[in-house]
Amino acid sequence: MRLRLLTAIVAALAACCALAVVGIAQRSTHTRALKVTLRDAGQKVVGTVRMTAASPTGAVTVRAVVRGLKPGYHGFHVHAVGACEGPAFKSAMGHLKHGSEVHGGHDGDLPSLLVKRNGTATLQATSDRFTLDDLRDRDGSAVMVHAGPDDFANIPPRYAPNGPDQETLDTGDSGDRVACGRIAPG
Repeated sequence: MRLRLLTAIVAALAACCALAVVGIAQRSTHTRALKVTLRDAGQKVVGTVRMTAASPTGAVTVRAVVRGLKPGYHGFHVHAVGACEGPAFKSAMGHLKHGSEVHGGHDGDLPSLLVKRNGTATLQATSDRFTLDDLRDRDGSAVMVHAGPDDFANIPPRYAPNGPDQETLDTGDSGDRVACGRIAPG
């Protein structure tokens, strides 16, 4: 009787260990990451962006480290197409969005990047507005740094009685595109 009980306990422990190993393997296959290299118009590397998610459909944590940019606030977004043809990076098209969203509500809108006096910046943010799979769709995506600050289409009526203009609604008036990082499809 004791031998059967001992055998049953050992079998149960082995089964639990096997399930734990399978669970760890499943979790690790769902953990995904993207590393994006940011380049300026001259193709010089100015930073990296790492995007991670606990699952293919989970919220994405964005970590950016940049250097060599002009001090101040810079618009920082995910653009719809994975193309970074310089010098203007227009090939990345507009911000990642679904439907007729306006700026400040685009899926690809991220917090502004604050570059310090020494030309460096770090940023960490989490977004549930896109997944890693969204970024790797059939035409990819791009991470973009703009020349100026992003107003997120927030212009008080005293400055624009009829509301923000179309450029502000589309881009947040953040100006030229100064660095781009391609996210390939697939």
